[in-house]
Amino acid sequence: MEREAIDINCDMGEAYGRWHIGDTDDTMLMPLISSANIATGFHAGDPNLMDQTVRLAVELGVGIGAHPGYRDLQGFGRRKIHGTPKELLNDIVYQVGALREYTRRHGAILQHVKPHGALYMEMAVNQELSEIFMTYMQKAAPNAFVFCMAGSATEKAAIEAGQPVVREFYADRDYDDNGSIVFTRDAGRPDPNRIAEKVVRACREGIVTTVTGNDIAVPFESICFHSDTLGALDIVQTMRESLQKADIRISPISEIASDTIRRAV
Repeated sequence: MEREAIDINCDMGEAYGRWHIGDTDDTMLMPLISSANIATGFHAGDPNLMDQTVRLAVELGVGIGAHPGYRDLQGFGRRKIHGTPKELLNDIVYQVGALREYTRRHGAILQHVKPHGALYMEMAVNQELSEIFMTYMQKAAPNAFVFCMAGSATEKAAIEAGQPVVREFYADRDYDDNGSIVFTRDAGRPDPNRIAEKVVRACREGIVTTVTGNDIAVPFESICFHSDTLGALDIVQTMRESLQKADIRISPISEIASDTIRRAV
């Protein structure tokens, strides 16, 4: 399933006040991506940082997405918090609403919503939570994309609700034989060349090698890497160079999916 273009998304704005995670500044990463998942205050981010990150994305023409997570600053949103689907949805609504106001302030639109960390993984297997999330999205942002894993409960709920959905390929995470990413709180410092090879192969063949050595098919429209992964700048630079050498251009998801997915408003 060789392709001509691909979107690259990255989790951004993942600091809090004077505290910063990772070894790369967002100002270095933003020019190299096409979609930004901006932290909305619960796992990382604060009002000043949200404003700053949205403004930078607008200046560079990068698609803006809300990146809501569990209310878990200490654990960076990578610890599961138990709550009813209604309680968790209200946390999401609160965060998406905050980020959307900053996009409006800077004359932009909310392109997409992508849950973060442990919340993303919970939604991937929690059909009830995914369904009420899509009910909210259909009312509040019916044309905004939802980013998720292929084959997840999130994707199923989006399709059933008629919500535009974008499936991701995780560059800096490993896959298991079920096609799910192997959740980790510390990815270490991965080899940028190995990541680039994995990404190019996925774009050309639609295949990834799992942690057990098996090859599986992974459908996707966007490539994700994380700003808090050590060596993030080397990762995206090497990845972009390898994609360009393979004649695969980097394009906003709204352009890649224009024939099948509606543009956000």
